[in-house]
Amino acid sequence: MTTNTTYDPLIDTSPANLDWPDSYWASTVDTPKINPRLSGYKQADVVIIGAGYTGLTTAYYLAKRFNIDCCVLEANSVGFGASGRNAGFVLKGSGRLGYAQMAKRWDLDTAKGIYNEFSQAVDRVSDLISSHHIECDPQEKGYLKIAHNMKALKSLQSASKFITDHLGGEAEFVSQERLTHEFMDHHQAYGALRLNDGFGLNPLKLALGYKQMVENQNVTIFENSCVKQWLEENGKHRLITEHGEIQANRVITAGNAYTPKLFNPKLDEKFLPILSNIIATEPLSNEELKLAGLHTRQVTMDTRILKYYYRLLPDNRLLLGGRGAIYGKDATNPAYARRLRFALGQCFPSLANKPISHNWTGWIAAAMDDMPHVYMQGGTGYSLGYCGAGVSFSAQAGFRLAQSIAGDELPSLPLYTQPLPHFPMPQLRRLGQWGYYHYGWLKDRYF
Repeated sequence: MTTNTTYDPLIDTSPANLDWPDSYWASTVDTPKINPRLSGYKQADVVIIGAGYTGLTTAYYLAKRFNIDCCVLEANSVGFGASGRNAGFVLKGSGRLGYAQMAKRWDLDTAKGIYNEFSQAVDRVSDLISSHHIECDPQEKGYLKIAHNMKALKSLQSASKFITDHLGGEAEFVSQERLTHEFMDHHQAYGALRLNDGFGLNPLKLALGYKQMVENQNVTIFENSCVKQWLEENGKHRLITEHGEIQANRVITAGNAYTPKLFNPKLDEKFLPILSNIIATEPLSNEELKLAGLHTRQVTMDTRILKYYYRLLPDNRLLLGGRGAIYGKDATNPAYARRLRFALGQCFPSLANKPISHNWTGWIAAAMDDMPHVYMQGGTGYSLGYCGAGVSFSAQAGFRLAQSIAGDELPSLPLYTQPLPHFPMPQLRRLGQWGYYHYGWLKDRYF
């Protein structure tokens, strides 16, 4: 199956009138009731644009913790964007920087602070699932980062030592032999680093659970209400949709990579949308699991620049994801699914010919400095740049955004004190992406 959605944030002016992805996740839920769209004229203290993880958790904390009047505008329906398309990895991390790199860029205290924020993010998602009884199929805890060559193995050993010695965390080094016998017989693995608190879940069920959680706080979520125009007049914000208008004192934009090309000067030309592609196999039999050497349901990612990530799902399908096309118009090109199928066979040769049941795509967002930014200024706030690891940090971002609106002081960390940096020559972002992909392919293959 493939999704027919070809929305491209660097080309299209609006993400409106788009359907759910034809993903595996969509096949696991009944079609939910869609909320009414915004119509007529309304007012609110805070309006949140985007009903994904970030927007919904921001609304929840504003209402629950701070009793602040808010509502949410969603261009399509809850679960349309990245929150319903991702691989369901709840990880202690976001962006592409390692903690030792953070300490070098800033200092050790800053790296510790960011590590603590990412740790709190995983705990926050777990707590929301538990306290609101969200049935989203959480799996066994543990995150394996697979070394794809000997150089990467040495880097993982250093990372394990840095986290343990300097950040007060637990990062376990797993030898190739132990990886094979206890976790998986991965034919391109040289060993792994294991963190004990990541886990997998059904991301669409989580998004729908968040929706119910927010509505239980009497917060209105307007679906099929894409913002066509955003005007700032006399310190107020006018958000105009096809059928209505809402005036707000403050606005949070939480569309991440689904934010259109030109939307607000605080965001325009400050992120790179990157298309991911995911496949899921037909369910594996017990014999196929044994032949493939798959002994774990822990979430797994490798150390390539152009990463592959995979996990065994509750019904024994194997999910595998990686980069997709550069342009949205090429999203359904079967060449990208074939690449993932080839990678599947390289990692687990006995599954090389296993039928694929689902293939879908979704946009993630990267910032110029490879870090997410949660920022509030002049009545406008945003969280953007999760770089594919936003299932967990989005909940922490939502909490911090709500705190910021309420006037609480946030931790003095680059995540919260620095706005999104500009991309130099933003009109060449796609050309740069094309060059980076070729560089990554060569480095992953030969170095």
